[in-house]
Amino acid sequence: MADLVVVRTCADAAPRFSSFREAESFKEQGNAYYAKKDYNEAYNYYTKAIDTCPNNASYYGNRAATLMMLGRFREALGDAQQSVRLDDSFVRGHLREGKCHLSLGNAMAASRCFQRVLELDHKNTQAQQELKNASTVLEYEKIAEVDFEKRDFRKVVFCMDRALEFAPACHRFKILKAECLALLGRYPEAQSVASDILRMDSTNADALYVRGLCLYYEDCIEKAVQFFVQALRMAPDHEKACLACRNAKALKAKKEDGNKAFKEGNYKLAYELYTEALGIDPNNIKTNAKLYCNRGTVNSKLRKLEEAIDDCTNAVKLDETYIKAYLRRAQCYMDTEQYEDAVRDYEKVYQTEKTKEHKQLLKNAQMELKKSKRKDYYKILGVDKNASEDEIKKAYRKRALMHHPDRHSGASAEVQKEEEKKFKEVGEAFTILSDPKKKARYDSGQDLEEDGLNMGDFDANNIFKAFFGGPGGFSFEASGPGNFFFQFG
Repeated sequence: MADLVVVRTCADAAPRFSSFREAESFKEQGNAYYAKKDYNEAYNYYTKAIDTCPNNASYYGNRAATLMMLGRFREALGDAQQSVRLDDSFVRGHLREGKCHLSLGNAMAASRCFQRVLELDHKNTQAQQELKNASTVLEYEKIAEVDFEKRDFRKVVFCMDRALEFAPACHRFKILKAECLALLGRYPEAQSVASDILRMDSTNADALYVRGLCLYYEDCIEKAVQFFVQALRMAPDHEKACLACRNAKALKAKKEDGNKAFKEGNYKLAYELYTEALGIDPNNIKTNAKLYCNRGTVNSKLRKLEEAIDDCTNAVKLDETYIKAYLRRAQCYMDTEQYEDAVRDYEKVYQTEKTKEHKQLLKNAQMELKKSKRKDYYKILGVDKNASEDEIKKAYRKRALMHHPDRHSGASAEVQKEEEKKFKEVGEAFTILSDPKKKARYDSGQDLEEDGLNMGDFDANNIFKAFFGGPGGFSFEASGPGNFFFQFG
């Protein structure tokens, strides 16, 4: 029908009839190339047909179909619209316009085109199916909008993937998907989507924003700011790019100020600045992980070791690959004698980076853990690990007299048993710590029983007698209720 209309139009004057025949020849050649899937040549011949006879709806319709096969949907949309302007009853023209709208993500406009087809041909099954497809896309858009507000970014990505099956050329859907991928920490995927768009349209502000967002979340803040600024040049009212740019600059400044205060030894100020930086953007996981670790380092300098451990724990929750945070936390565990936790962290580090340094740190922690499960002779005597020989002797004298069984002869059987146990432990501790070789083996974590020191056969009374000496022996005399003093014979 459309071709017949054009025949009349082109044949109004005899000189133009030959032009129509030439245009038809170009169309037939275009059809042949289209059938062979040589869409570029088909496009060229349909263009020649249009140039020869510009008022034929079918020529525009055919070129629209070719452009669709080439993925050039926006150009195809223009041709499809022109075809139905020339002939509003051109069913395939309306179908192609609807398909272009749908491919570009405009499901509402697509629906109107498919409804027009059904007005012209109510049994058109293709239009019926495409109308359902458009409704599906609209539904996914609505769900995605709600889920984005709920910060359910995985659901949004799912919805956009489904919508893009029907709208493969929709930049808006791709950008939303890329933004959500970035917010999920899936930066390579997000950058790939944004880069694909920028290759087709280097001025796309949304794609520039997403590229900047990925860099920002990967802690490449300076480069991120460059992309945000570029996006704002393309679209000065881009709210997300404006907010991200402001956050990035503020975060960079606070972090740098905190680092400066730390280097200057002003730990209190560094703590405050890192805390303020952590409040700027909770979504920036990598930067916040570093800030938590930095603040943990400050807390360790301030000897707030439990707070330092909490900060490092928050850091590894955000970034489970953050070796520096594991090392800092492990050292804090060592300093607080939580050796099992320290060993666990050093094992994690060594599994990730098998260096000599990490191996030695793990070995040291394992040794301290082993030592912690033995009797702590320093603790039994109440002395520091760096105590001198005289300090060890004084401590033994005090503890031996305090727990000597004769001192507690009037106590209950239960108390006597406990004090006798403590008296024996004091003697053990003195036997080991007063002998430089035994002390060295003990400090190095060696198993003393393997070295022939069977503490089970140990006699604390012999040590006591040897220490206090005296030919007449010794006794405890009461000087009042509950008070005793030691007296040599």
